[in-house]
Amino acid sequence: MLDPRIAAERILANVDCVIFGKSFETRLALVCLLSRGHLLIEDVPGVGKTMLARALARSTGCLFQRIQFTPDLLPSDVTGVSIFNPATRDFEFRPGPIMAQVVLTDEINRATPKTQSALLEAMEERQVTVDGITHPITEPFMVMATQNPIEYEGTFPLPEAQLDRFLMRVHLGYPSPTDEVLIMDAQQSAHPIDSLDQVASAAELLELQSAVREIYVDALVKQYIVTLVNATREHESVYLGASPRGSLALMRAAQSYAMLEGRDFVQPDDIKLLAYPTLGHRVIVSPGARVRNIESAQIIDECIGRVPVPGARARGGA
Repeated sequence: MLDPRIAAERILANVDCVIFGKSFETRLALVCLLSRGHLLIEDVPGVGKTMLARALARSTGCLFQRIQFTPDLLPSDVTGVSIFNPATRDFEFRPGPIMAQVVLTDEINRATPKTQSALLEAMEERQVTVDGITHPITEPFMVMATQNPIEYEGTFPLPEAQLDRFLMRVHLGYPSPTDEVLIMDAQQSAHPIDSLDQVASAAELLELQSAVREIYVDALVKQYIVTLVNATREHESVYLGASPRGSLALMRAAQSYAMLEGRDFVQPDDIKLLAYPTLGHRVIVSPGARVRNIESAQIIDECIGRVPVPGARARGGA
């Protein structure tokens, strides 16, 4: 069995050869992959959203596919279609791009709700059903979706059911001036993604995903997660709080993060660190609070401040 922390750090170091100055965000992306979850990257164009997906797929040896979501995209363009073969006189399934291992759905909010819903079964059950026949998706499987938070013309906002299926939402943000110079230096003659090496295999990634499930989560930490998630439902500025799927996502993400930190147990500090990436997109701010410019990040921070933190036992003490 490979050392999980060494293997994970090798992947992160490789991705950092392409994505400069965003080590925490790339760490969250790997946490999402190790947790068998899906990632929503919400940011302005040109900050490296697509490159992050490509670098992660190439580093782990996973089959990568990219779907450019547009208003005329059909569900069959995502899942695949059955085509009649005259030679065999039978219908054959032609898999769509969703039948890959790392799938980038670019500008997901530009597709119609009908096409967006084609992802629901694949993301939750890791399979697609075409003409009544179910086709499993090869593991590991991860959807990385991007959307532009600024340009809303011609877009269809993701419904709550779709948002809830993303384990995390991250924002890359602009690089620092120093990192932006490094980006120009790295791409002066060629893009570093073209020469990026594979440093892990899909089989090793599956081992890491299994190792995540063995990370210990104390009963006090589980209660802390549930209390925190429940606080989002009772907050006065919230129209709709996080679901039980949010509790599971926060626990699984904390397990992955603890493993990356070289621990075999989850601490409450892991929960606080990952609360906004895993719960922020699940919290729907009420219209009245939105008028007062209250955002989900502020609500999550207030909930963390209101919920008592477990004691020494939950921090790995006796």
